[in-house]
Amino acid sequence: MSGALGVLRVAAVNLDGVLLEDSFSPVIYRVLAAYGVAYSRELESAVLSQPRRVAAGVLARAIGSSAGVGWMTGVYFAERERYLREHPVSLTPGAVELVGRLRGLGLEVVCYGGLGERHFERYLGAWRQLFAGPGYVCTDGFRPGIGEIVRGCFGLGRSQVLFIDDVARFAAQARVARVPFIGHLPNPADALAACERAWLSCQCRMQR
Repeated sequence: MSGALGVLRVAAVNLDGVLLEDSFSPVIYRVLAAYGVAYSRELESAVLSQPRRVAAGVLARAIGSSAGVGWMTGVYFAERERYLREHPVSLTPGAVELVGRLRGLGLEVVCYGGLGERHFERYLGAWRQLFAGPGYVCTDGFRPGIGEIVRGCFGLGRSQVLFIDDVARFAAQARVARVPFIGHLPNPADALAACERAWLSCQCRMQR
């Protein structure tokens, strides 16, 4: 790589919603609908990319339950199992190609998400050799996980790791952390075209 992209060393790519089709938002909708609560983008935003206990607390308050986060977590994952029986998780079109092309740019690639490593292994284990460092980082215990991935996993500076995510909350946190960021696009391969523009924009912000 040359120019502005030359400083990048790692691409950190979110698992669910970027490499895998989103299987969280539909379940949030179904849980809320089951209790007669209207779904909204604001409520979804308050749930996604949160630690599991925090997300469960938001949902419990939304449906007016005082049963606790443990109960709400159970309700959510039971509904998720039902949803996945009808709509199995699948790779997003171009997902593996995106990882390959990022590697082709000379970047190491790591994957992250809120579910345990078994989730990653089930759907991307066949391509684990494409991922560097730990391969997958579960960020449930330390959302958003930006510092843990940048410094803890790779010992790099904030300008050296590009994050690709589909959640607005994460985008806002990436902006605060001043790390290179690309929002999820309908075709993951299009992220490559946006890469240099995003990096140049980030450089401008850092120089202000």
